[in-house]
Amino acid sequence: MAQSYQITLVEIGASAGAEVVVLSLLVWALTRRSAPDIAGRAPAAPTARRETIGVLAYGLAAQLLGAAIGIALGWHPISFHLAGTLIGGHEPIGIPETLGWCAYNLTVYAVAPYLWFRRRYDRTALCLRSSDRRRDLLVIGVVLVFSAVSQLVGLSAAILALDPRQLTLGIPLTFTLYLLGTGLPTLVFVQAILVPRFARLTGTSGAVLLGGLTYAALHLGDAWARFETVGQAVTSIGLVLLVYTFPGMFKAFLTVRTGNAWVHLWAYHAIAPHTLIDTAWIVRVFRI
Repeated sequence: MAQSYQITLVEIGASAGAEVVVLSLLVWALTRRSAPDIAGRAPAAPTARRETIGVLAYGLAAQLLGAAIGIALGWHPISFHLAGTLIGGHEPIGIPETLGWCAYNLTVYAVAPYLWFRRRYDRTALCLRSSDRRRDLLVIGVVLVFSAVSQLVGLSAAILALDPRQLTLGIPLTFTLYLLGTGLPTLVFVQAILVPRFARLTGTSGAVLLGGLTYAALHLGDAWARFETVGQAVTSIGLVLLVYTFPGMFKAFLTVRTGNAWVHLWAYHAIAPHTLIDTAWIVRVFRI
């Protein structure tokens, strides 16, 4: 793993950790009188335990299959983030790889699990229906504004250097790709299915922690991670945990505090960081 990547990723992880602390305090203040009991929406403990183990095993198999498919096609391993996400990159990445990554993640982590669980659970049980739209919109607005400013200042303001044509074409394209390729997969697989079950089995604090660790684990196949040697594997795992655990915990915290898995998507995923930070990368990939 190149040293430059390590420095960049450590900086991203440190910035995310500080940002999450402030945002968590804001969200707690906004929801202190209205946080729902999402554990009560999950099935009884034996069923929740069985379903959780099954979903985690499915996720592991999906990660391994995605890596195998990506390598077989001459791409990067298919993981939760497209190669070059957040950190950019110098290796060539083609449009077919980008579309393939998006289609695989949408199908495997969003569509298939949703259809499976929707047969038995309604939208409220899956945290896909708001119980307080006014509160949820307030949380989304506050978190989105704060995180957008923080990320543009602390991570990258490359989007501000794009010309009008690049912005006009690049912003909706980036929003759509990352919504389908990582936003909805996180919404369904982690927030709607696993977080309520984690809450049933371990309590809300455990759900936040396990939600963060699960989110991080889904990025172990990201293109910058290396596993050729023990040293590379240890470094890669450590960086994955550093970069993704705190944002993943905050996403779970948003679901726990609002009971609405959609809140994390609009407040802290689809727009900030991905559309803000990754539009410049997608413009390069699609040669706009």
